[in-house]
Amino acid sequence: MKDCLTAREIAAETLPDMPWSERGVQLMAEREGWDERATQARQRAGRGGATEYHVSLLPVLAQVAYQQKHLVIERPVTPASAAPDTSLTARAQKERDARLAIVAAFEKFSRGMQLGYATRAQVFTDRYNVGSLTIDEWVREIVPTLSKRSLARWQSQKRDGKVNALAHDPAQARKGTGILETANGGAVSAFMLALIAQQPHLSGHHVRTLCRSEFGDTLKTVSRGVETIIPMPPVRTFQHALKGLKESRKVELIKLTNPDRYRSHMAPAGVGMLRHITEPNQLWQIDASPVDALCTDGRHSVYACIDIATRRSIWLLSRTPRASAVALLIRKAIIAWGVPDVVKTDNGSDFVAQDTQRLFVSLGIEAETSDAYSPEQKGHVERVIKTFQHDVGPLLPGFVGHSVTDRKAIESRKSFAQRLGESDAEVFGVTLTGPQLQKHVDDWATTVYQHRPHAGLKNATPFATALASTKQPRKVDERALDLLLMPVAGSNGQRIVTKLGIRIDGYHYMTPTILPGTAVFVRQDPNDAGRAYAFAQDGAEFLGDAICPELSGIHPETLVRAAKEIRSELVNELTRDLKADMKKIAKGAPLIERALEVARRDAPNVIPLPKRDQAHSTPQIAAAIEALGERLNPSQPIDTAAAAAHRRLIDEMQAEDEQRLFAETDAMMKRRQAEIEAARTAHLPKDENVVALPETPKERYRRAVGFRKQLDTNTLPAADAVWLGGYELSAEFKAHQSMHEDFGEAYLS
Repeated sequence: MKDCLTAREIAAETLPDMPWSERGVQLMAEREGWDERATQARQRAGRGGATEYHVSLLPVLAQVAYQQKHLVIERPVTPASAAPDTSLTARAQKERDARLAIVAAFEKFSRGMQLGYATRAQVFTDRYNVGSLTIDEWVREIVPTLSKRSLARWQSQKRDGKVNALAHDPAQARKGTGILETANGGAVSAFMLALIAQQPHLSGHHVRTLCRSEFGDTLKTVSRGVETIIPMPPVRTFQHALKGLKESRKVELIKLTNPDRYRSHMAPAGVGMLRHITEPNQLWQIDASPVDALCTDGRHSVYACIDIATRRSIWLLSRTPRASAVALLIRKAIIAWGVPDVVKTDNGSDFVAQDTQRLFVSLGIEAETSDAYSPEQKGHVERVIKTFQHDVGPLLPGFVGHSVTDRKAIESRKSFAQRLGESDAEVFGVTLTGPQLQKHVDDWATTVYQHRPHAGLKNATPFATALASTKQPRKVDERALDLLLMPVAGSNGQRIVTKLGIRIDGYHYMTPTILPGTAVFVRQDPNDAGRAYAFAQDGAEFLGDAICPELSGIHPETLVRAAKEIRSELVNELTRDLKADMKKIAKGAPLIERALEVARRDAPNVIPLPKRDQAHSTPQIAAAIEALGERLNPSQPIDTAAAAAHRRLIDEMQAEDEQRLFAETDAMMKRRQAEIEAARTAHLPKDENVVALPETPKERYRRAVGFRKQLDTNTLPAADAVWLGGYELSAEFKAHQSMHEDFGEAYLS
């Protein structure tokens, strides 16, 4: 609507109390002096230069008629920068906008009109109510009639900046006041909410029946402070109440009934949480998922490893989730990229297995696990797996869809009669083997995915990002990596070395370079069943090979002989210094003297004072004292010469006895030696020209074994016992005894 009009335009409007010709309007303007009012009269821009007059110069009736013809009540224009108000419902926003449109139209209607406020408001409301104003249909629908009081209130609220106070939603106003919402103090509504949270598929009829079971056939309501008992509402009321509950408590219900959907669509999520990861191999994420395609040997799981900084990915297929598949994926990624600083996984059994954790420790990798049921904590690998499934899956023969719905749709391409008797491979057209699928996956990762721009990399590709990095990757010798991936013995790889070696699965693996009693950590060679590798318990030191003669094809006797030689050299080397120290100790002062000397040093330097004592005596003590007195102080004098002669006689007799005993012992030993020699050569022919061979070490050991048996039965002569005692201390006896223990009684034959 124009606020300024020329004389021709005013005449064309045919307004009341105004001439209907241009000349008449010009004369009226001259008569009323409109040209003299500089603020209300102006020269029109453009050709002609006619004078324009403001509508406020017209008579009141003409102004009203003009406003009535051209005033349009429509939705006010909202600035483009204004954010939508989410605190109001759609209906409330519509009510507010309708009232604001009416207020704006009244302000425009009143502009320049020389009438009091009450008169302007009366004229405007009358025209509004009779439908004389041009009003948008939606405004008339919301505000069918208008009063001066309402108009003034709306103006005041707009002037005070309380435009949201103009909003009104009848449904929101009635919210929470329904019968089922207020019945029994809100207990009915809470019970209904619990029912649909536990079983979302309950119908209104089911809920009403269960409410009758819980609360009876009547409910209590309170209206204006008065409690009223009403019968149980009909099913239709329950249906409306359930619809309102499902809408108003949508978040809580989804959280309880569909946690996955809540986590995906409603749970708080962060963006750019890993922007601090800027270097390759700073953080890897690993996860696994079944491939959305079948192979000729069944359905495989795909393990994915993604480098967060570069978005590079490595893939590995496995028939079943297992720790060995994780180890092979780590090997493949380390060979391609180097060793990572941190690897993050979930709590799957294949990721937290002892073998997997041991591998991480051996490689110096820090392992992190996400919280249970929190896939968002490793969202990068979850996203790359989804990308693979949707990018590659539909192109694979044997594609089964991304969900049960997809699978059913694919199966439906054939009628039931066509599918009858067919296997999944025939229904889905399976032609790929596992190795073929692995090749397709690797080709996709290297030729497609790593050359695809990523928004997280500022539209750079993983290949270019990795190429631009100056960080040097940490590489591991491939042979050492393979050794660390070898399976451990048993469940934990821990063993104790015995004289027989290491026992693994019922077989003994000899370890000549490891002393008995040593605790070791054992890895088995998957390519050689007869070989194992023994390490220190922490795996940080290699101790030696373990060989099983039965599984290696080596003769046991040969291996035992070599093991004994190696063990003997090892023990001799270890005891060489010890023996020298033992000799030094033996040549020094006796141990008892050293101990007493230390005790004397430790004894306190205190001299005890003499104590007063009391004599004690018995008849026997008195007799003993008398005898000692006679000996010490004899009543007869002693002949010194006779005593000395007597002492010489005793010494001579002792010397003769010692010589005689020595001669008898020597003769007995010679006789016994002759008897033994005769018994040993009794089977030989009695030929003076035949010389008897000397006794061999093994024969001496065999004789010692026989003497030992006689000694146990107390039938061994004294001379043989003396010989046996000296022989058992010799190195020859100890060597034969060790072989006797290893080979048993067969050694004596």
